[in-house]
Amino acid sequence: MPLNRFSVNSCLLKCLKSFYYNPQRGFRGGAASLSSVSLKGRSCLTLKDFSSDEIKKLLWVSADLKHQIKHGKQYLPLLQGKAIAMIFEKRSTRTRMSTETGFALLGGHPCFLTSQDIHLGVNESCTDTARVLSGLCDIVLARVYSHSTLEELDREASIPIINGLSELYHPIQILADFLTLQEHYGSLSGLTVSWIGDGNNVLHSFMMTAAKLGVHLKVATPKGYEPDKGVTEEAQRLSKQHGTQLVLTSDPMEAAHGSNVLVTDTWVSMGQEEEKKRRLKDFHGYQITMQTGNVAKPNWTFLHCLPRKMEEVDDQVFYSSRSLVFP
Repeated sequence: MPLNRFSVNSCLLKCLKSFYYNPQRGFRGGAASLSSVSLKGRSCLTLKDFSSDEIKKLLWVSADLKHQIKHGKQYLPLLQGKAIAMIFEKRSTRTRMSTETGFALLGGHPCFLTSQDIHLGVNESCTDTARVLSGLCDIVLARVYSHSTLEELDREASIPIINGLSELYHPIQILADFLTLQEHYGSLSGLTVSWIGDGNNVLHSFMMTAAKLGVHLKVATPKGYEPDKGVTEEAQRLSKQHGTQLVLTSDPMEAAHGSNVLVTDTWVSMGQEEEKKRRLKDFHGYQITMQTGNVAKPNWTFLHCLPRKMEEVDDQVFYSSRSLVFP
């Protein structure tokens, strides 16, 4: 996983609590125009709720903070005296470490809470949990099974709620992916990203974001594994609004044709272990290989959220110079 993911969470949390802006750095295409964008106090359950400029601002501030902290070796205690409650119903290495590291690097205090540590939805309702945490911390990141849990927390809390993953969306991962692509290609506008695999939460977040950044999106999923109908309809509307291309197909080679970026995700997510045998059969032919890349553009690259070899990509691609998985 790219180190960019460590800066994305800190960027996102920072932007939503107390706005920070350094006009000396920015994305190609006029970062100064983003100076009036304010995200103070905003929750982030899905990037569907964010405009093009708001998403660009999140990416811009992330790039700026990463440059100053990683390359400039600066100490920026922008979150000094602030605390984040990190609710994890589902385990995670990258989301937990990136959030804790990013928040600590900015001077804040992260507090990790599992289902064994708190009584969310059991002895204590989501409403009570939201109200208690609102009085004890400044922001909540929740990695949950059901998106409705996030929505209930957001309704009842007086502080921002950040989606660390739900079954419907995974917005912070997609911010990290687009930051990675921004750094690699220099510009996002005009890129073609091809998703080959399951129509899952990660794809849904790509679909809610790509068009707003001027990115064309081509999606190949097996029949029966298509993305959510409501998400698809919204993505089609966004594509038309922003003048980008959205292609939905069941043919991986069609999706990969002429693409800059090939993206996939695990075919068997947490909670789907009993479906593994059937899923591996259904996804036969969807593995990303160098043959898949042969129909993409000459400068094609590969993205995946997990820094380990899975069935959905072969070693020749995963460990090649085209892979952006490792820094």
